[in-house]
Amino acid sequence: MTSVDATDATDVRDPELPGRLLLTERDALIPLLRARPDGDFAARTACPGWTVRDVLAHCGAALMRVVESRFEKGVFEPAANDRDIAERDDWPTERVVDELERGMTEAGPVIAKAGGILDAVALGEWVHAGDVREAFGEPGAYAGEGLPSALALLARITREKGHVPLHADLDDLDEPLRLGAASGTRPPARYIGDAPTLVRLYAGRSLVGTRYELAGAREAELNIFGG
Repeated sequence: MTSVDATDATDVRDPELPGRLLLTERDALIPLLRARPDGDFAARTACPGWTVRDVLAHCGAALMRVVESRFEKGVFEPAANDRDIAERDDWPTERVVDELERGMTEAGPVIAKAGGILDAVALGEWVHAGDVREAFGEPGAYAGEGLPSALALLARITREKGHVPLHADLDDLDEPLRLGAASGTRPPARYIGDAPTLVRLYAGRSLVGTRYELAGAREAELNIFGG
C-alpha cells in the first residue's frame, strides 16, 4: 500500500516536499528519456497541440525560470509557455533533456524558500512527467515513487485554493485522503478508486479505461489546472 506522511497531508507546509518530488521524478524520468530514440519525442501527449518534446521544453523552461527567478508579467500563461517552447525549437533533444534535468535538480531549494507560492509548479511538473510516460506507452503513467509526495502536495494545494471538499478512499492508501477546503454549506464529495485515477481527475487527464466512484461533485469541478 502507498503511504502518505501524515505531516505532509496536513495544512502545515513542508517546504522540502516539492523539491523531494522533483528529485524523485528526475531519477525516474531522465533515464527513460535518455534511452528513447529521437523519433519518440514527436509523439502526441494529453496536452492539446503538444508533443513529448514540447512538454519537456515547457517543463525545463518553467523550472529554469524558477531557478533564475525570472517571473515577468504573464509568466506560465499559455502564450508565455508557447514562446518558451518555440525558443527551443532548434535545440537538439539532448539539450532539452539536459535543461530539464538541471531544473529538476536545482528548483527545489528555490521553491522551498518561496513560502508556498511555487509549490504547484512541482506538482505540475510531476503530472507532465506522467503525460510523457503515457505518450510513450509506459505503465503506471501517473504513479511511481513520487505518487505519495504528489498526493500530499495535491491535498494541501486544494485546501489552500478553497477547492471542492472531497474525501478520497483510495485502493492504494491506508487512510482516507482529504482534499479541498471544508465548507459549512456543502458536504464533502466522495471518491472511491485508485490514486492514479484521482490524479487524472484533478489534472483533467483522460479517464478512458479507468474505474472509480464519485459522488457529490462533477469531474470538471475537480480539475485544478483548468481547461
